Amino acid sequence: MKRILFVLLVSIMGFINTVSMKAQPVNVHQILKSIVAPTFENHVFNVLESGAKNDGKTDSRMIINKAITDCSNSQGGTVLVPRGKYYVAGSIIMKSHVNLKMEEGAEIIFSSNPQDYTPFVLTVWEGTELFNYSPLVYGYHVSDIAITGKGTLNGMASKEFATWRPQGSQIQDKLRQIGIDQLPVSQRNFGKESNLPPSMIQFYGCSNILIQDVHIKDSPYWVIHPVFCTNVTVKGVTIDSNNLNNDGCDPEYTRNVLIENCTFNVGDDAIAIKAGRDQDGWRMGQPTENIVIRNCIFNSKCNGLCIGSEMSAGVQNVFMENVVVKNSLSGVYFKSNPDRGGFIRNVWIRNVACDSVRTALIRFETNYHGARGGFYPTLFQNFLIENVAGDRSGDCGFSAVGLKICPMKDITLKNVTLRKCKTPYVLRNAEVMFENVTLGGIKMPEIPKETEETKLDSY
Repeated sequence: MKRILFVLLVSIMGFINTVSMKAQPVNVHQILKSIVAPTFENHVFNVLESGAKNDGKTDSRMIINKAITDCSNSQGGTVLVPRGKYYVAGSIIMKSHVNLKMEEGAEIIFSSNPQDYTPFVLTVWEGTELFNYSPLVYGYHVSDIAITGKGTLNGMASKEFATWRPQGSQIQDKLRQIGIDQLPVSQRNFGKESNLPPSMIQFYGCSNILIQDVHIKDSPYWVIHPVFCTNVTVKGVTIDSNNLNNDGCDPEYTRNVLIENCTFNVGDDAIAIKAGRDQDGWRMGQPTENIVIRNCIFNSKCNGLCIGSEMSAGVQNVFMENVVVKNSLSGVYFKSNPDRGGFIRNVWIRNVACDSVRTALIRFETNYHGARGGFYPTLFQNFLIENVAGDRSGDCGFSAVGLKICPMKDITLKNVTLRKCKTPYVLRNAEVMFENVTLGGIKMPEIPKETEETKLDSY
């Protein structure tokens, strides 16, 4: 009886959400108007003049962090890192109204010793809150912050953090269960001996953020990870980091984000939009929304643009255009599983060029691995994907596999071409319309018929 009532509720919610979406379309220009990069006072704090050493050996962390604090306490301004190599034994902690600006030729080299990233801080790891090692660059409830200039942040993670393998471990399983059981966050103490690597850059509960022109390499885990943030601009950033789980940029519980003119060469998803895992996501209830991605180049060992699978608070109003995906598992990938609940809706994608993909050019999935036996289907609604061209796929051109109890709604592909693939499309429990779609040299019907489900690799 409870399951029947739940199904009815999901159906009613889906109808209401579909009607409201179509009646009130989101305007990308209004979103862009709300995303304004922070500005800073003219005060300059030169870390070299303050006693930092650019010899690549002497620990300059305390001096850099003191300069950031002094700058913030003096109404803000710029903390300047001149040319040279600066070793830091631990995290850089950002404070309000500070622009950490690295000159071209400046490189901040982070310690590879995990104990340098203590005391543990409040963070989010794969969608679950906990206390863990500090991200290499961390900000907690601060505003008007920036990392700019053409210098380099070198995580040095391949020496230690990136060798850890938390996937499938007892520690990961413990964290998952803690999230399900909703243990108070104050008691979720991980860190030492947990082997959960931190993010490279994480801003937690921050607003008015700019990351511009910097080069980031050798990250421990997710590279740029804003959590509970508002008004985020990532512009002209280059990432070269091919460790496992090196997603390029993962906005989570975050709204009003612009990612543009970036080049990401990464070991996982180039962009993965998140919104919490399962019960933690429902408890937070803050969707990730109003995301604009444009004029970027992605070279990924996993996926180009990805939404999920940690998206339990919901993801909505996502725009992506003028993007090149050079190599990936899937070009565009929306993923969830029956534990997640939440929704992915209002997604507009156009002008995407893909080289080769290993599974699908465009893919929707409701059975992503890692499910723990729940039954909380995700609502997939309102997708327009147009002007997408790909060279070849190792499996299929398009895949959309929904759940019979909660079919995917309003998916339209328009002007989509894939030159070569084994199977044109896989379709189950999804409302899909093709307009001028050619997959594997075959023109697709406007209303495609359902097919047998085909198992594809999941990452």
